[in-house]
Amino acid sequence: MESNFIDYVKFYARSGDGGAGSVHFRREKHVPKGGPDGGDGGEGGSIVLRGNSQLWTLLHLKYKKHIMAENGGNGEGNRRFGKDGENIVLEVPIGTIARNSETNEKIVEILEDGEEKILLTGGMGGRGNVHYKTSTNQTPRYAQPGIDGIEKWVILELKILADVGLVGFPNAGKSTLLSVVSEAKPEIADYPFTTLVPNLGVVPYRDYKSFVMADIPGIIEGAAEGKGLGNRFLRHIERNSILLFMIPADADDIRKEFQILMGELEKHNPELMDKDRLLAISKSDLLDEELMTEMRDELPEVETLFISSVTGYGIQELKDKIWQRLN
Repeated sequence: MESNFIDYVKFYARSGDGGAGSVHFRREKHVPKGGPDGGDGGEGGSIVLRGNSQLWTLLHLKYKKHIMAENGGNGEGNRRFGKDGENIVLEVPIGTIARNSETNEKIVEILEDGEEKILLTGGMGGRGNVHYKTSTNQTPRYAQPGIDGIEKWVILELKILADVGLVGFPNAGKSTLLSVVSEAKPEIADYPFTTLVPNLGVVPYRDYKSFVMADIPGIIEGAAEGKGLGNRFLRHIERNSILLFMIPADADDIRKEFQILMGELEKHNPELMDKDRLLAISKSDLLDEELMTEMRDELPEVETLFISSVTGYGIQELKDKIWQRLN
């Protein structure tokens, strides 16, 4: 089944051309030498991005391959202005970045609901000959042409905005944790790569507070080089305030797994090393207190909590810890 989660689209975009200014002279019965009265051309339509907090995917733009705004109308005699071309407004999820497909340069970024930013500006309308009359040139026979619109191939890329991103190998228990602490209903099964798209859940906290948690599809060693699902979803981690690493209690070497996960993130984007980190040892219902104490000596240098999504052990402590870090 094809997923509805689309976080990358590419299309050809063109803003409208400005209308041409008019060359026209006043023609009236009793005015033998009416002066210039050519009006200005209208502005070309722009292409605008608008943030919409109800959207979480770029699916609605997936099949739009050409997006072209309307041209401005030409100016006319009697100082009549040309009509402005209509803008095209594209609604996008919060966290969308627009890039020039050839240079990969960022054009705009949408971070708030209702925020509008111009992706491509429409061309200005040309000035009519009414503007060019001078004492020495009473009959200017020229006007400005309109300025052309801008055309380019554009990439829209979505990076999910979540407070906490779950990082771990497949089967670390990320989806199970998300389903326990939030209303999210991710698909859960006992084989790797059950999660093929990021899942978002709102985690309720004390006194009607809440935070957003994202279950990013599992990383494997070599993800940054494109193995497994590759780094396609690593970009979503870039926006998270806290990275919650999850490693199951029955892992062969917890410290080594943590180092591999850190290594993949660093290869993808070294700035991820500056993010706040927590480690949760999942499936801790397999352990007793004595075993947990023994394991603590072999854990990596990062604040660690033992949790079990199945029994609820350590879940409230984890939520408290996340809330402290976020605030």
